[in-house]
Parts: sequence; structure tokens; C-alpha cells
Amino acid sequence: MFEIKKICCIGAGYVGGPTCSVIAHMCPEIRVTVVDVNESRINAWNSPTLPIYEPGLKEVVESCRGKNLFFSTNIDDAIREADLVFISVLSNPEFLAEGTAIKDLKNPDRVLIGGDETPEGQRAVQALCAVYEHWVPREKILTTNTWSSELSKLAANAFLAQRISSINSISALCEATGADVEEVATAIGMDQRIGNKFLKASVGFGGSCFQKDVLNLVYLCEALNLPEVARYWQQVIDMNDYQRRRFASRIIDSLFNTVTDKKIAILGFAFKKDTGDTRESSSIYISKYLMDEGAHLHIYDPKVPREQIVVDLSHPGVSEDDQVTRLVTISKDPYEACDGAHAVVICTEWDMFKELDYERIHKKMLKPAFIFDGRRVLDGLHDELQAIGFQIETIGKKVSSKRIPYAASGEIPKFSLQDPPNKKPKV
Repeated sequence: MFEIKKICCIGAGYVGGPTCSVIAHMCPEIRVTVVDVNESRINAWNSPTLPIYEPGLKEVVESCRGKNLFFSTNIDDAIREADLVFISVLSNPEFLAEGTAIKDLKNPDRVLIGGDETPEGQRAVQALCAVYEHWVPREKILTTNTWSSELSKLAANAFLAQRISSINSISALCEATGADVEEVATAIGMDQRIGNKFLKASVGFGGSCFQKDVLNLVYLCEALNLPEVARYWQQVIDMNDYQRRRFASRIIDSLFNTVTDKKIAILGFAFKKDTGDTRESSSIYISKYLMDEGAHLHIYDPKVPREQIVVDLSHPGVSEDDQVTRLVTISKDPYEACDGAHAVVICTEWDMFKELDYERIHKKMLKPAFIFDGRRVLDGLHDELQAIGFQIETIGKKVSSKRIPYAASGEIPKFSLQDPPNKKPKV
């Protein structure tokens, strides 16, 4: 069988960089070169400060960079010398979860390899199997035809996104009835036919994969004249959009039906904890809806650079004209973000937000002081926070026993819970 000695990966992003770094780490006899047209990104991979944050990635890269792992912009030579070429690992669908990508790569549930059902295609499949067999048990390596491989990737993410939208739909019902969505999730998750994974209600899913893959599935179904199937999967996206709008509307309603010129602290901008990735983050959409209502946002995230937040919020379809300049401030720490705020909105489940000195925060906030927990990270602190004086609003549960009354103005927010949000144009 043909033995692979040199691998080239085209694309040094969130998938190609970590995946090929782990391959180099686990296969020291194979030379792995990751190439990209983005020179600044390649320079970052060759520097002490990697272009992406992922727990354990820095240690993996530093253990083999310059030995059998290389990052380069010389794409032609890398392809010419390679025995195997990954194009952002699309020939070998990845099932990584950001925040646990290195663990997932070192100990995967499965590795899926799809190839043509020709002698040449099968030889290529077996050669790639041999690479993974350096550290992955053979029974965890699945081989299929190319269509099965690619559709498995789309279906896996669609099923996961579906579970999140399902529990988020129940969270709305819980808020209306007095149930607690966490208790409901625990009860149904103990059913072995259902299981307890991906039953965490929140302000909505984000990241590069879930929405993209569900929409790819919708497009595929429409192209193949399966409109009923397309509408079924489109509803997963629609429910996610609804959950974001519903949460933003709840903030506005609680703050006496207006957030115009009010300071709102946004804690967390990454789409989930333990990553600096902001792609399709719910924080972007919550920020958009609040900016549209004239709120002044003070945003803090421990891993997302200021420049990335500004770029995301300045994107056409998110903000207009000088909205970001006028309404957005990037804070260097959470206490600065909360100083003088009318409300604190938790959009990312960073562990550090459980450890903050909320008594200190409350003293510096305007009163009444609100906390809107979009990730249920403060569940164990509700009694303590209420004793301090906070009004608590969270996903899927009624918390505040003594809600401060207000007279509704009769004005309707500028966005509708029924209308879809503006989609960011593809660039």
C-alpha cells in the first residue's frame, strides 16, 4: 500500500490549522505543511501568538512546529511535493467542537473518510486510513462513498442544531407557564432514547457550522425537489432567529419598554466559551437589535480582540452609518463594562462570569439593576443576586418574585418577533 510521507493542507483556519497540527503531533514521521494565501495568518501561526484560541492548541503546535509541522504561503511547492492534499479537510469531514477541538482530534468518536468507488479512490481512502490509524482505533474509522460522507457531515450538524432549537422552543413555553426549562431538560434527558446532550437552552446557537450546514441541507432539498424536507429544516434556523429576537425583546420590555440612550453591558461576544470565534455569534444579533433601539453597548469578552468585535458589528446588515462609533464601547474588563450600566446581558457562558464580584458590580450600576442571563450561567446564584438587589431575567424560567412594575408605553419595538432578521450578505 502507498505510504504517505508528506501532507499539504490548503487553508490555515479553524479547521485546517488544528487538524493538521494534531496529525503532525501524532505522526512525527510525516511532514505536514499548512498553506494559506493570507500571509498575516501564516505569520501568526509561526509566532508565539496563534491566530485562533483553542485549549491545548498552542502546546501541540509548539511541540512539532519547525520539526514536521510547517506553515507557509508557498502553496504551489507544498502541493507539488505532497503525497496527500487536504482542502480545508473537506475530503475528510470534520466533526470538531470549538473549545474541545484538540481533545476531539486526539480522541474522536469516529473518523469519516469518503472516496470514489474506483480502484484509485479506494487506494486513496486506505492511504488516509493509515494516517489516522497512528492513533485512532480501526473500528472508529468509517469509510463510505463521497455522497454519504458529505451528507453525514450536514446531517450531524443539522441534528445537533435541531436539538438546540427544540429545547429553546420549550424554553419559551416554560417562561409562559412557570416551568423551568433546566428541570424539563434534565427529565427528558434521563430518557436513554433521548439522552442529555445538546439540551441546554440559551439565547441561540452560533458558530460557522450549524447555520451553514442546515442551510446547505435546505438548499440541497430544494434543488432536489424536496420542498417539505427543506421547510422542515428551515424551521430549525427560524426558531434560532426567533429565540434571539425574543431575548432582545425581553430586555427592552423589562427596561420599561425602552433602551434608548441606556447603557447595556454585554458580557461575552464569542459564540461559545473557550474559543475566540465570533462567526454567527448570537451576541452579534443581540447587539444589533439593541443598537437599533438606540442602546449604548459596552462589550467585554476575554478572548475576542477589539478589532474583531468592531468588524462584526460594522458589517452591512448589522449596523448602519456610524452606529458602532456612536453606540459601542469595547471594555478591557467586565467591571468597566458594567460601571454605570442599566443592565448586564450575559451572551457567552465563560466560567469567569460565575466568579465576578456582583456586589461590587451592583454598587456601580444604575438602579433598578438588571441581569439578563442568556446562558444560564448564574443559576446557582439567583438567591444571592436578588438579596444584593438585582432583578434577574433568564432563559426558560421566571426568577424575579417581585418584578418592578412599569406602565407599558404602547410602543412596539422596531423589530418584530415574526419578521426574520436581516441576513448578513455573503462576502
